[in-house]
Amino acid sequence: MYRVLISDNLSPEGIKIFQMNPEIEVDARTKVAPEELKKIIGNYDALVIRSATKVTAEIVALADNLKVIGRAGTGLDNVDIQAASKRGIVVMNTPGGNSVAAAEHAIAMMLSINRKIPQATASMKAGKWEKSRFTGRELTNKTLGIIGVGRVGNIVADRAQGLRMKVLAYDPFISPEAAAKAGITLASLDEIYETSDFITVHTPLTKETKGIINKKAFAKMKKEVCLINCARGGIIDERDLYEALVSGQIAGAALDVFEEEPPKNMDLISLDNVICTPHLGASTDEAQINVAVAIAEQISAYLTTGEIRGAVNFPAVSAEILSVIKPYLNLAEKLGKFEAQFVSGPIREVDIEYSGEILNYNVEPLTITFLKGLLTPILNESVNYINAPLIAKERGIRVLEAKSTEVKDYTSMIAVTIKVGRKKTSASGAIFGRQEPRIVSIDKFKVEVIPEGRIFVVSNNDKPGVIGNIGTTLSKYGVNISRLNLSREQIDGQALVVLGTDSIVPPDAVDKLRKLPNIRSVTEIEM
Repeated sequence: MYRVLISDNLSPEGIKIFQMNPEIEVDARTKVAPEELKKIIGNYDALVIRSATKVTAEIVALADNLKVIGRAGTGLDNVDIQAASKRGIVVMNTPGGNSVAAAEHAIAMMLSINRKIPQATASMKAGKWEKSRFTGRELTNKTLGIIGVGRVGNIVADRAQGLRMKVLAYDPFISPEAAAKAGITLASLDEIYETSDFITVHTPLTKETKGIINKKAFAKMKKEVCLINCARGGIIDERDLYEALVSGQIAGAALDVFEEEPPKNMDLISLDNVICTPHLGASTDEAQINVAVAIAEQISAYLTTGEIRGAVNFPAVSAEILSVIKPYLNLAEKLGKFEAQFVSGPIREVDIEYSGEILNYNVEPLTITFLKGLLTPILNESVNYINAPLIAKERGIRVLEAKSTEVKDYTSMIAVTIKVGRKKTSASGAIFGRQEPRIVSIDKFKVEVIPEGRIFVVSNNDKPGVIGNIGTTLSKYGVNISRLNLSREQIDGQALVVLGTDSIVPPDAVDKLRKLPNIRSVTEIEM
């Protein structure tokens, strides 16, 4: 008998699926306090959560019998996935179950801020009749700028087109062909800012997207623009937004998410030209049923049959084969993560070539794992081993897989080539010893890079003093180089330096590196 703990509110339809399975005993509780969860978690085989329960490393350490954690929804910010993975606990989510709800909420917020519906409602409830004060605008022929056209952004675009709006979108990782198929016109961020009447955000919160809409962005926008954020708090700099709204630099904002939730600073929320909701994007009856049923079915299947669906930290593969190919799964994911940060622009094609002993096994899980590694830095928590191939297809990324019998330098190798426009970049990896992944080539340069922590890939002219200048510059900022690999290409006088650091390198230091003599490019990569 498998014991399942539901520690947050879950739709009854999901609970019924557990109850109907004779092999499962379900314990549905709500608002389980952290101290209580620590005491009882060791008694359960599965844990079902939403956003309230925080599954910390401390909780995971006490989960002696836990086999799977399931999030009824998308976000996994409240789960220490690394800690769970180390203990062999599968972490699942249901990223597609609430996409329609989130998209529809963004459209509703746009309509509401445009026609000043919340403000007019408050005025009437105060006994007033201020018809002329709340004059709105028609949406027909207005331009909607969408930042991020993943699953939710695509639905928003579709609904906006139904309202006869012109749709522009910025997403550096979608091909023009995929965008055209969806009726979307791709544009730069500046074009979005300068031409849109409404701007809506649908990206994950990552290092690259945090504060992406800030004072500089507001300065480029129309004064009539209204901003909508139903994605993640922190993508818009709230202090800069407040100043832009107060000064009249932009017309209004509709916010469902905030940097701090619930918000403690009410200055932004109290503005007359701001409407807001308490993170209601996924809060529809249908969405809650969808994610509850999905996670109940996924966990039930895993506990009773071993089938893995919707996992974010394990591919769909049998336990026997997993023990053999696990080092290569790790290598493939790290190659993908490396390439995602090394390339620039929309990825058109991925070529993966396998050679050596690994060909004795099914390499499909390796390709899936590579795609997850490639797409995760772009889309963050919404990518898992199940949906990575579908997301790649939706974004117009062609994936080619090849097997080579040619004898290479290593017993098994994974070589990848990424096509971005007319440019190509490549990398290959191998396993050292039994399970240590290494990147053994980057483009035409042979290297031996440990894919861990912070990495800087520096392309430079092969001239004296380059390495010394790099070391001197970093030392001025108190940054210690932990690893360094140098590869030279004699044909055209180029060289490649790959170095790791013990601490975060300040942006100013990175700028200084880029301006050093004989430096061609500096790419910062977080592994």
